Amino acid sequence: MDSPLLDLPGAVAAIGADAGVAAHYGRPAHEQRALAAGAAIVDLSSRGVLRIAGEDRLAWLDSLTSQRLIGLQPGDSAESLLLDPSGRIEHAMDLVDDGTASWLVVEAASALPLATFLERMKFWKQVTVEDRTADVAVLAAVRVQGEPDLDEPGPEGAPLVWRDPWASGAAGGVTRAQTAAHPGADLPLRLSLVPRDRLTTLAAEARSGAVVLAGADALEALRIAAWRPRAAREVDARSIPHELDWLRSAVHLDKGCYRGQETVAKVHNLGRPPRRLVQLDLDGSESLLPEPGSVVLADEADVGVITSSARHHEDGPIALAVVKRSVPDDAVLVVRTADGDVAASQRVVVPAGAGPAVSVPRLPRLGAVQRH
Repeated sequence: MDSPLLDLPGAVAAIGADAGVAAHYGRPAHEQRALAAGAAIVDLSSRGVLRIAGEDRLAWLDSLTSQRLIGLQPGDSAESLLLDPSGRIEHAMDLVDDGTASWLVVEAASALPLATFLERMKFWKQVTVEDRTADVAVLAAVRVQGEPDLDEPGPEGAPLVWRDPWASGAAGGVTRAQTAAHPGADLPLRLSLVPRDRLTTLAAEARSGAVVLAGADALEALRIAAWRPRAAREVDARSIPHELDWLRSAVHLDKGCYRGQETVAKVHNLGRPPRRLVQLDLDGSESLLPEPGSVVLADEADVGVITSSARHHEDGPIALAVVKRSVPDDAVLVVRTADGDVAASQRVVVPAGAGPAVSVPRLPRLGAVQRH
């Protein structure tokens, strides 16, 4: 459903995964700077919202997904992934618990299939699954030092605010990024769940100048610069968490059994992911911004694909791409577009040489002669 905020002057509708909200309100760079400074709100009412109630909810969700959820206290947040039995990512969910129910924020396209899957997995558990997308909306803001948190009244009265663990990493997770200052620290994202009719009053406040709005494109640019994966952009049918550095915030490596855990443990401890996430700084001299799906080349060979792209208010045109693990960290890359090739340089997110977490000694072959 389309947001009432699309009726504001200058609003330009987003397409694709963010359809139904504004991509921007006529001043993209200004909106992005305001969001980064903690002075703007983003309408994410296109996202899906599920409510999971019942006394078994946290243990049940813990048994199905990649994050440790047992023990969450009212107001606590977490991010978790639902994997298939082979460890590939099916759904990502941002979870905040209110003491009675767990609220999941998911991509719009995930709400119905995830709710259907969860219904099938209830068995005898004391849980209920509701799709609340029609009456609950999501607002986003960046929590900057000194700025108040986004503490709007939630759908049942008390504020429901999800705090993104990407900024600092989650307990039980690990990052492969080899940088002293991770750019995720620059995106202390907050998602607030509010009654959907709050959008109408928010539109009136925006018209009067009482609040500043930023479009979904502004958040996308900051997300890309923070190396933060998004299910609707970076995930395809083959994606595993290690490729996207998603063990940083959405996977607990020491928790009990869940779907896909064997692959998660095996790749982390003994193997290497077949692909890796990179940020690309794009040549802006031709004013070309490659669309998601554009092919990434190294020495004229197809080595990957653009997953997200944006014009950043400081860094200019940037993108996230998933490339083959074998592509060297210092390889010169080119992005192919319908209007011409765009040169690109890498900022390494998951290093090409990232190895197993556990060193396994090589044993001599049976019958091999030992030389001394």
